[in-house]
This record gives sequence, C-alpha cells and structure tokens, in this order.
Amino acid sequence: MSHPSDYWKENLRLVLFCLAIWFVVSYLFGIILVEPLNAIRLGGYKLGFWFAQQGSIYTFVALIFFYAWRMNKLDQKYNVHED
Repeated sequence: MSHPSDYWKENLRLVLFCLAIWFVVSYLFGIILVEPLNAIRLGGYKLGFWFAQQGSIYTFVALIFFYAWRMNKLDQKYNVHED
C-alpha cells in the first residue's frame, strides 16, 4: 500500500507545475515580455496583447481540464478515486 504523503507530494508537484505555467503565460507573456511578443501577430492582433487579453484565460481553462485529468489518474494510482 502506498503512503498518503506520496499522494500529496505528487498532488503538490502537479499544482506547482500548473501554477508555473499560469505564471509564465499571464505574468511573463502578458506583462513582462509584452513588447518583444508584440512583434508577432496572431489573427491580426499583436501576440503580447493577445496573451494579456485572451491567452491567459484560455490557458487557465486548459489548466483546469489538465489538472482534473491528471488528478483522476493520480487518484486511480493511489486508489482514492470515486466510482
């Protein structure tokens, strides 16, 4: 039987991974690196503007689904899933 602390370590690693991606997309791409990214266009809009207005929201929603999917796998791995 696996130890509960192993489950939480993997859960925290997943949360930190998701938060790191969210930080990079919303803060770095949307604020800090906006000027270099504005040299690239996406659908007629500057990429830095797109990340600030749309990209961070899309990434956040994608991270929600990714987290739910990975947590379901993690729950099954440690046999704490709901049937």
